[in-house]
Parts: sequence; structure tokens; C-alpha cells
Amino acid sequence: MKITGRGDNMAKYFGTDGIRGKANEVLTPELALHLGKAAALLTRDQEKPCVLIGKDTRVSGYMLENALAAGFMAAGVEVLLLGVIPTPGVAALCRVYGAPGAVISASHNPYYDNGIKFFSAQGAKLPDEAQEQIEELLERPIMHSKRLGRLTVVPGAAQQYMDILLDAQNPCLRGMKLAIDCANGAASPIAAGLLRRLGAEVIELASQPDGYNINENCGSTHPEQLQQAVTEHGAALGLAFDGDADRLIAVDEHGAIVDGDIMLTLMSQHMRSKGRLSNDCVVITQMCNMALRLRMREQGVNLIESKVGDRYVLEKMLQNGACLGGEQSGHLILSEYNSTGDALAASLYLLSMLLESGDSFGSLTADLQLFPQSHINVPVKFKEGFATDKEIGAVIAAAERELTGQGRVLVRASGTEPLLRVMTEGPDAAVLQRLSQSIADIIGRNLN
Repeated sequence: MKITGRGDNMAKYFGTDGIRGKANEVLTPELALHLGKAAALLTRDQEKPCVLIGKDTRVSGYMLENALAAGFMAAGVEVLLLGVIPTPGVAALCRVYGAPGAVISASHNPYYDNGIKFFSAQGAKLPDEAQEQIEELLERPIMHSKRLGRLTVVPGAAQQYMDILLDAQNPCLRGMKLAIDCANGAASPIAAGLLRRLGAEVIELASQPDGYNINENCGSTHPEQLQQAVTEHGAALGLAFDGDADRLIAVDEHGAIVDGDIMLTLMSQHMRSKGRLSNDCVVITQMCNMALRLRMREQGVNLIESKVGDRYVLEKMLQNGACLGGEQSGHLILSEYNSTGDALAASLYLLSMLLESGDSFGSLTADLQLFPQSHINVPVKFKEGFATDKEIGAVIAAAERELTGQGRVLVRASGTEPLLRVMTEGPDAAVLQRLSQSIADIIGRNLN
């Protein structure tokens, strides 16, 4: 059994992917203002302190953008506003400008949530230690700076990110029909244009954001419309992004979903065949399917496991000299192209692989048979200390005994939502569903 979470040391503000919560209730402009002052420590090594701020398409982004920028300026930091831009675009521009950055986004969450996550000047998400330092500053009064920062709007930041993508990868997509789902999020202004510049015929879905429709029955967490569009239009491939475009879920020509772990397996095989897989290793997460683990090991790939969350994946990649890592949800990090999960960079790599193979995407994935998994998200009031509940532990132990030698049980606290996530894996889907439900039921009763 694996039970994971931050337990008694759980941070007050930061979760797996920055600070996240209901906008104007949990994540208020007051909190964003103080967060900007505290996060000014990220610029302490700069002679002229400067920070980049990007956002997705949520209506609350305007409010939080101004508050966060005011906090930075009150601490004497210059602010460059990038506007609506994918999260990986901010990471890429941090490296271009040599400055840390902040992204206002709640990723795949509904519009009424929002979040703030930070990047270093190297384009990497902050480690736990840096987040803890910011939290410490949030807990005590912060003096204003005698020197005030200024605010500058950066025109064409998203276009600059597109140019970075095309400079790195430019497969000729002439004659290829693609369907894309932009989740009414940050990829909406650029994704179709990027693929059309490469020659593709593009069917666009969910690319008309209004501030409220981000991730609403669309995007990587709801790919049903994309599946239908792929089969109806005879597209070679479907690409679904989440709200801030750092996740990718693909759909093959038959309408079948291809998750992040499958794409990671394909990419590892391709890179290794080209001699481009650094140290022959790939970083996966605890959620990675057992069948794919076996497949990659059979191909000679060394697997390194991290906690769930793309910043933890990146930490393991840097520690082990890996150039590839990712997770089931669609965060795919190809360090040759970016320092965080990047749905558009991963899409271009996937399309290059497809063109090189001369085959259909469904054929590439046909022999990657997954072990069944059952996933249940359990809303809870109290995530802390769940691992010490004896009744919950007894039900999990019983499930483990039933799966002995044939599967596994993983229960973990979400780092971004008030949920416990229950996953069982094994040969019999019906058994897995029953076991997951039994665990979810006891969690729901005891922690609410």
C-alpha cells in the first residue's frame, strides 16, 4: 500500500501546484497583494528586480493580476505583464528575460477557482523550501520598499512563445488533419495558429473563452467532444489541452483516448532508438500503469519514480540527468524544449514521431495494453492525518490482501483540491471498482 500526502506538515497556503482556491473567497485580492510582497524574495539576486506575470482566461485573472502586480511593485519589483499565455510560455520567457515569473491559473479546475504558481528565473517551478520561505513571509508584516516598481505590458508575449516553439520543432504538417480542444483556456489564442503555420488543417474546439467557460465540459479532463470530432472529421489525431496548456491528452484516429503515460512510453522508445534518451532513464509518478512500467523496462529504460506533480517530476529529472518525464494526467516534460509540462511542445514532438513512423497513431499505440485502474476522487473536509485513521487503514489493508501479487492500492491527498484520490490497479476491472468504492465510502464517512 502507498498512502501519500503532506500530512501533519501540510503547508498552509501552497499545495502540489502553487496556491489554489475559490477566487475572491479563498484566493482573495488581499492574499494576492501580500503574496506579491512575499514572493519578491525570488528577485533578491537581481540587480534590478523584475518579475513576469501571465494568466489564463478566467474572469478572476484580471482582479488577481492587478493585486499580485501591486504587491510586487510595493516591494520595489518591476512587473512585466504577459497577458493570456500558456503556463509553459511563462516558463520559457523566464529563461529569455532571466527573471522569475508567476502564473495566475487553476489549471484544469472550473472557472470559479483560481491559483498562483511561481517559476524561478531558470523556468522551473519552486521547490518546497522556496515555497515555505514565501509562506513564512506571509505570516508576518512585510515592510514596503522605498523604491517602487513599475508595470509594463509586454505586447505579443504569446507570439514570442510560439516563435520559441517553432524554432525548436517545425515538422511539416501539410496535408494532415488535426482536431484540437483548447479548453477555452490559455492555448486558445495560439494553438490553431501554431499548427496551421506548419501546414495542418485544424478543427478547433473550445477556443472561444469568455472568462467563465474554461474547462467547462471540454479540455483534457473532458475530451468527449474531441473524440467525436476526430471520428466525424476523419482527423489523424486529436489534441486536448487543459486550462493553462501544460497538460496534453491525445485521441487516436478511432476516437480512443491516449493518456500521458502512454505518450511517455512512446516518447521514451523513440528517444532511445535515436540515442537521445539521457542516461536511458525516464521519470514517472506513482500513478504510472504497471503494464507500461514493464514495457519501458523491457525496452531497456531505467524508471525513476516521483510523487505526483510535474514539479516533483522535474526535480527527479534534474537529480538523475533525465531529459524525459511525465505523468498520467498529461504533464509531459521534454527538457530539450522546456523546463515544465508543455502541451504544445509535447504535441509537436508527438506529431514528428507520427510523421516519421508513416503509420497511424492508433497503430503506434495498439500493442500498449494497460492494466485496468479504478479511480475515485473523494471530497473531504479534512485531508490531514487520514493515514492514521484505523478504520480507513483496515479497509485499505483488506483491499491489498485481495490484490496480493496481482495489483496495488494507492491513496493520496490532492495537492490542489479538497480531495483524497483512491486508485486500485489489477487484472479485474469489476473487482477494482468494488475495492475502490469500499475505500472511498469509509473515507467519505470518516473525514466529512
